[in-house]
Amino acid sequence: MEQYVIDPEREYVNIAEYLGGTILKIGANSNTYINVMDIREESIEETKGYLATKISKLIGFFNLIFGEINEEEKGLLEEKIIECYKKKGITFDDNSLYKKISGESIHIKPVFKESKDMPILEDLYEILKEDNKTKKFYTKLIPFVKGSLSFFNNYTNVELNNKLIIADVYDLGEENLKFGMYLFTELFWDKIKQNRNEKKAIYLDEAWRLIGVTSNKDVASFIYKIFKTIRKYGGSAVAITQDVSDLFSLEGGIYGKSILNNSSIKTFFSMEEENINVLAQFTNLTEKEKIEIKSLKRGECLIFVGDEHILAKINSSEMEEKIIKNR
Repeated sequence: MEQYVIDPEREYVNIAEYLGGTILKIGANSNTYINVMDIREESIEETKGYLATKISKLIGFFNLIFGEINEEEKGLLEEKIIECYKKKGITFDDNSLYKKISGESIHIKPVFKESKDMPILEDLYEILKEDNKTKKFYTKLIPFVKGSLSFFNNYTNVELNNKLIIADVYDLGEENLKFGMYLFTELFWDKIKQNRNEKKAIYLDEAWRLIGVTSNKDVASFIYKIFKTIRKYGGSAVAITQDVSDLFSLEGGIYGKSILNNSSIKTFFSMEEENINVLAQFTNLTEKEKIEIKSLKRGECLIFVGDEHILAKINSSEMEEKIIKNR
């Protein structure tokens, strides 16, 4: 089973080391790079082509950088993104994503372009710089191209062949965590779609950062899409948060509610009254269960499985005890 974890607080390193997993770090002191402009062969959607799919994801990423952009700005930004890929020979024709090898036999499978064949942020930055109407955008990209976040401005240099991959974004700091979390979520989503016959799971720790008030509806819609459609790819998604209220802080809680409704199993540990009241607005908690959640002890939880509500106690296995004690 393939498992992918977004780790904002560096809490899964021991698990990765114990189980022989891969730890991908991104930050100023890291030599691991993921190109946010990459289009991957497995990224194709059933209803859209490669470039159209990538543009919608990039709009979400740039919303995190530029702040909420209106429809006119979104159209202008999309125009510049299209121009950026066109300069690399990539268009809405999906065939443009495959290399043309001189003299190749018609029986040889075409080769999909690599990260080095894609644009990087600096390519888009230079295009934005040429137009006064996009001055706001290229100014905000300076840290990502020439400043403290320039590690985002590189070609991908990692191979992801392990069954367990931990994305360590701790070094990004509080202010920039959302950029790294979104980058890896997109990467792992593409990996998940690669083989429908392989079981896989993605774990989004501190999920509120991508669907809460500090995010935006484009990003939240992408996360919701993962929860809604991941089962058809043979996968499962797990959202983890310590503060339930944060999940419902964007757009009146519609994205948090959608994710909650598309989760077949919901596990609630001890909560403060404020979070219990928020949760009660979006679930069918009884008055008795409100009291029970507030008084739960360590390891105890209330589990929703369909219409069944079950009080349970979770004990760590012997292997889990070893991992915990080695921290």
